[in-house]
Amino acid sequence: RAEQDHAQTQEKLRKALEQQIKELQVRLDEAEANALKGGKKAIQKLEQRVRELENELDGEQRRHADAQKNLRKSERRIKELSFQSEEDRKNHERMQDLVDKLQQKIKTYKRQIEEAEEIAALNLAKFRKAQQELEEAEERADLAEQAISKFRAKGRAGSVGRGASPAPRAMSVRPQLDGLAFPPRFDLAPENEF
Repeated sequence: RAEQDHAQTQEKLRKALEQQIKELQVRLDEAEANALKGGKKAIQKLEQRVRELENELDGEQRRHADAQKNLRKSERRIKELSFQSEEDRKNHERMQDLVDKLQQKIKTYKRQIEEAEEIAALNLAKFRKAQQELEEAEERADLAEQAISKFRAKGRAGSVGRGASPAPRAMSVRPQLDGLAFPPRFDLAPENEF
């Protein structure tokens, strides 16, 4: 009887253990299934995140490439502007030098013009003086010629009254007219030369 009870007890324990093992196996299977399911979701999420990061990386790389391109353009533009600024500075210096030279030439020309005007004024004054002296000399010559003509007329009249007589010699005294002495003496010449 005791052995039978012991056997029954052992059988109950075995069955209880088997039941526990089955339950644990079921729970393990469920846990594995849940783990696999959760792992797949996690993997999917990670893969999605990786794709997003890759897209972001591509976008960043494109933006970086654009930034590099713009930077190179800006550097080239800066070099061009710097070169242009240097050329403008050189051109300004050349223009300023040219302006200075032109101003100096203008001053020189003005001085030359002033000197030429002074010379022209002096020459004009000399010309007017010479013209006046010429007019005065011509007037004196006319007066002298008139006086000589009168003197010859008187000489011819005297010769006719005395008959044929030699022609008078040239006078050594300057003729007088209205109390004025004429310029240096004129040698008398035959009438047909006047």
